Amino acid sequence: MRIATWNINSVRLRISHVLRFLIEQNIDVICLQETKTLDEYFPRKEFAEIGFVNQYFRGEKSYNGVAILSKDDIKEVKHINWCGRNDTRHIYVKLTSNIELHNFYVPAGGDEPDTSTNPKFEHKISFLNEMLNFFIKNTKKNKILVGDLNIAPLEHDVWSHKQLINVVSHTPIETKTLLEIIKTGDWIDVMREFVPHNEKLYSWWSYRNRSWEKSNRGRRLDHFWVSKNLFPQVKSGAIYKETRSWERPSDHVPIIVDINI
Repeated sequence: MRIATWNINSVRLRISHVLRFLIEQNIDVICLQETKTLDEYFPRKEFAEIGFVNQYFRGEKSYNGVAILSKDDIKEVKHINWCGRNDTRHIYVKLTSNIELHNFYVPAGGDEPDTSTNPKFEHKISFLNEMLNFFIKNTKKNKILVGDLNIAPLEHDVWSHKQLINVVSHTPIETKTLLEIIKTGDWIDVMREFVPHNEKLYSWWSYRNRSWEKSNRGRRLDHFWVSKNLFPQVKSGAIYKETRSWERPSDHVPIIVDINI
């Protein structure tokens, strides 16, 4: 099974990009974040026409939104309203062999990394702490977690650890909490199993940087984790950088993982 995750930054605006990617890369399951549309306007027909007839999505106007689209059956569709907000940042389903697939869009956190003065950052840290507590209690096997987690946890997940250490997405409180979620939840960070920790690895490049590829000032904000028991079945993992060069692209690029299920 080939599973991909992608913050598409408006599924209606970039529907042609998603369809092209799904067809060209022969994807079986796609998890999208920042779909930015109400459910009634989600392009379900376009996805069904290329074989993704099994769909679960939650969205809102102009913000957030997550979707799981699959060629195979999905069941037990659920979601959690983290921090007591109905802001469409999470869904999960059961796939073949009762594998539980979680799709997250973690709050970005605003500009100031101070929970006392920045409500957006306080929301992000509260969200992460709820994730931590949830997965401490939910360490059962056969789990996959993907999404835009809006944190680059390791030194070489950013273009400059020194310059970004106090910038939201790479601050110690964020990176420490995310790594604790991985550890206590018995997760494997798939991409860092295929790319050594001392090599730079990014999934996001800012729109503000027009020469993004030349300067390569990126961050690894997007993640693909599996429970430890599933990792032996993971055959490959790749960040598909090519989409960042497409016309009117998302600032994020997809992650593709092949798993024997």
